[in-house]
Amino acid sequence: MLEFTLKGEFIPLIQLLKITDLVSSGGEAQMVVTDGLVSYNGVIDYRKRLKVKKGDVIEFNGQTIKII
Repeated sequence: MLEFTLKGEFIPLIQLLKITDLVSSGGEAQMVVTDGLVSYNGVIDYRKRLKVKKGDVIEFNGQTIKII
């Protein structure tokens, strides 16, 4: 499990996927979200502009990211 320390109120999901190196580009991040490959707090989420906040858990490609 990866832990990501949030420094503001939120981070867009696409940006989080790029920062944590789970995808190589913003375009790839948008594709995996659109294809339903990303789980937000245990539920598949298709929102590319999703605001991820402290306490949220993101899952993608066998990796889990906990936002702290």
